[in-house]
Amino acid sequence: MVRGTRAGAGDDRPGAADLAPRARLLPALAAVYRAQLSRARVARIPLLFVATFQSVGIMVLMRGVVDGGAEARAVVAGSSVLVVAFVALNLLAQYFGQLRASGGLDHYATLPVPPAAVVLGAAGAYASFTVPGTVVTAVTGSVLFGLPLTHLWVLAAVVPLSGAALAGLGAALGLLAPRQELATLLGQLGMSAALLLGVLPAERMPEALGWARDLLPSTYGVEALARTFDARPDWAVVGLDLAVCAGVGVVSLALATWAYRRAAVR
Repeated sequence: MVRGTRAGAGDDRPGAADLAPRARLLPALAAVYRAQLSRARVARIPLLFVATFQSVGIMVLMRGVVDGGAEARAVVAGSSVLVVAFVALNLLAQYFGQLRASGGLDHYATLPVPPAAVVLGAAGAYASFTVPGTVVTAVTGSVLFGLPLTHLWVLAAVVPLSGAALAGLGAALGLLAPRQELATLLGQLGMSAALLLGVLPAERMPEALGWARDLLPSTYGVEALARTFDARPDWAVVGLDLAVCAGVGVVSLALATWAYRRAAVR
């Protein structure tokens, strides 16, 4: 804990007092999360509708060219995680880009709040809105393609881990972009990559796109969810995919925290 200093050297006036200590990470994180959740609540229904409608529409279109099997599992899993990508990657990049352009970062810089709390709080709030849409998309896709609903509980791990990885990337894009318009463009390109590389079956991709797919943070969440549609899922491999997704999430959030520090001092 960093101790405050007096208003002036050798100041013995009765009114002189120590500055307030810097807030700890967890209480600051909870405060930022609640504030961001309240701020975004107004736009919650439109966001959920657009993100969910987009993913369900993609599955309906793919139903005409995919009959079942591994390809159907890939389409449903990719479309479900795409809801997370739309909010956590695309919209978060736009939010931080707008916050930087409007000088909103100066407000947070004056508060005794750790940079990690700002990034994690905003990322968590935006990712929270994806839960209903992801569940609706997964259930709808499972019914549409005749996949089992038994193991959809794994979404409880896929959503936060994929959300953390994509939200960290989205925040970093918004904070590092020199202009707000470029942050919006980068967020949309990122979501397009999640659509192309996450929804399309890997077996139908060229080798170059397969390598790009392996670098996408949400890929391992998609793979974990797709494996649970098997009659007998290999839970060791599912756990490995989720562990990789968690590791990528830690790295992307650390990158976003560094980008916030860099943008806040400029």
